[in-house]
Amino acid sequence: MKTALVVIDVQESFRRRPNWAAVSDPGIADKVDRLVAAAREKGDLVVWVLHAEPGSGGDFDPALGFVRPIEGLEPAEGEPVLTKTSHNAFTTTNLQQLLTQQGVGEVVISGIRTEQCCETTARVASDLGYQVVFVTDATATHPIEHRDAPAGRDLAEILADPRTLSTDEVIARTEYALAGRFARIATVAELTGS
Repeated sequence: MKTALVVIDVQESFRRRPNWAAVSDPGIADKVDRLVAAAREKGDLVVWVLHAEPGSGGDFDPALGFVRPIEGLEPAEGEPVLTKTSHNAFTTTNLQQLLTQQGVGEVVISGIRTEQCCETTARVASDLGYQVVFVTDATATHPIEHRDAPAGRDLAEILADPRTLSTDEVIARTEYALAGRFARIATVAELTGS
């Protein structure tokens, strides 16, 4: 079975935001780079997915120049770079067509945010019939505010709120939701042998 590593939203846009200071893994690019190197060595397809919000004027607006891989990550010649405008990597891109053309039956998911774009992509991939490997330690996320929290709070206020989900809680919840139903949970070490 042919495998594709899908690198989701590991982009400079996130590092521009104030909540980057509370990200679960500020060194995510290093782990993703290890996965990419191992995938290339095995001859697996590597697909880069970037999130864009054209015309928004924010960090995800391509016009501002931050919709690009985090410094240190570089797509190789011939590796597809897709731009999405939805939470999952399928709906607003040609990812499924690309995977079908390449004969891919298994997708390996890594990226930012664990519970949002990564988890949503894993669920959609599973529903589309792909075998899914979710590399939790090659994903990153931020604390999540309670649904009733007031808007516009700064990071310190968000972190001080006992109703805020910590990054560890968010990551654990994602693993509970995906494991055995939508994906096999794996680590970078398992997939790279190091």
